[in-house]
Amino acid sequence: MDNSFEYLDIIILALIAGFIILRLRTILGRRTGHEKKFFNNPSSKRATQKNTERKVVNLSSSKLDDAAKEKFIEGAKAAYETIITSFAKGDKKTLKPLLNKEIYQNFSDEIDYKKKENVKSELTFVGVKSAEIKNFEKNNNVYTFTVNFVSEIITCKKDKNNKIIEGSPDIIKTVNDVWKFSKNMWSNSPNWYLVETQV
Repeated sequence: MDNSFEYLDIIILALIAGFIILRLRTILGRRTGHEKKFFNNPSSKRATQKNTERKVVNLSSSKLDDAAKEKFIEGAKAAYETIITSFAKGDKKTLKPLLNKEIYQNFSDEIDYKKKENVKSELTFVGVKSAEIKNFEKNNNVYTFTVNFVSEIITCKKDKNNKIIEGSPDIIKTVNDVWKFSKNMWSNSPNWYLVETQV
């Protein structure tokens, strides 16, 4: 008799549990496996918002803050030195990822010409005296900086007989260049490309 009551209690409890489960499904709905996953990490969310805001402040306005200008100028000076010294050496491999297609072709043609004529360029890069942003343009997602460089170099050209035909290996020359750097901000590449040179 006691066993009968025990079985009856189990059946009643099972019915109650089933009823509760059905009610919960009705109220909360069922998972299908296609729901979006949300991660509630306040610190990560704040960090993401902070980075996004910084990009908006630094890049999407024609009036850049001092930190953004300084960061860009440091990179531009390094690129300027690399491009000048690589061009003098005839190092196309180093030049290619720093120039757009048109500028690269011009530099490549000049390197090939000097090689064909057996003209050797010697260059010592003394340093950048100044680098100043003259202009900043934003065309949709393409950003362009115009930078005025004043640098000091020692340069000369020699013919196949090692005779100096241009410049001097003993004189420091001051050079003024105006270069344009451009970057598609949606690109995965971190590089800014040299797109125009003016003397």
